[in-house]
Amino acid sequence: MSRFDNKVIIITGASGGIGSATAKKLYSEGASLVLVDLKQEGLDKLIAENQFSRERILSLTGDVSKKEDVRAYVQATVDRFGKIDGFFNNAGVEGPSKPFEEYTKEDFDFVFGINVYGVLYGMQEVYKVMKKQGYGSVVNTSSLAGLMGSPGTTVYNTSKHAVLGLTRCAALEAAEIGVRFNSVHPGVIATGMMTRIEENVAPGNAEQMHEAYTASVPMKRFGQPEEVANVAAFLLSDESSYVTGSIYTVDGGMINQ
Repeated sequence: MSRFDNKVIIITGASGGIGSATAKKLYSEGASLVLVDLKQEGLDKLIAENQFSRERILSLTGDVSKKEDVRAYVQATVDRFGKIDGFFNNAGVEGPSKPFEEYTKEDFDFVFGINVYGVLYGMQEVYKVMKKQGYGSVVNTSSLAGLMGSPGTTVYNTSKHAVLGLTRCAALEAAEIGVRFNSVHPGVIATGMMTRIEENVAPGNAEQMHEAYTASVPMKRFGQPEEVANVAAFLLSDESSYVTGSIYTVDGGMINQ
């Protein structure tokens, strides 16, 4: 029997690098998945390329910064599968890169709408279901940027610090009920988002930025999305039944410097 047989897991940002890798991992271990993203095209591509059976897949479009969209994907999950065993609260954006004194309220509103409010809304709506069940696991995607500072990415770092605060507080409130909240903190991972960050931080010098990021990692390489998926899968599984409010870095050792 696989770890996720008869389990129902929601993944937001499902068509992105980490989201899609986690979907593949969970599906291969028996999970039924609810895949949520802003555009249907990416979800269709993920399903087709991996030959996911529609019997175990529900794909939904939605804007996580809108509470009505979050309520809709949670309700659709319950209507289809009757429960929610796990939630990979993964959707996020990097936002603009600039000196901190140049950030505007509009910059913060955009990034926080997805990275903070989107995470909060997902936690709140999924928790309503898990609280009635008396069990469930929520994994929030923060970032190494949620544990440290870096120049030029103030709004992104600040939003990811907020995700850690949300995780820790919810974990304490939900512990006696049997619902767990943990956060995963990827470092430099080979995804489209990381490519955009390199281009935004150093316009015209993305290749040099990539080399600099690689050199800053003790393991001297970028991580792969599958390496984040492995940690997320552990936290979503019953193998982590005594783990809540915890921080899991997937960063090749960067946090230790």
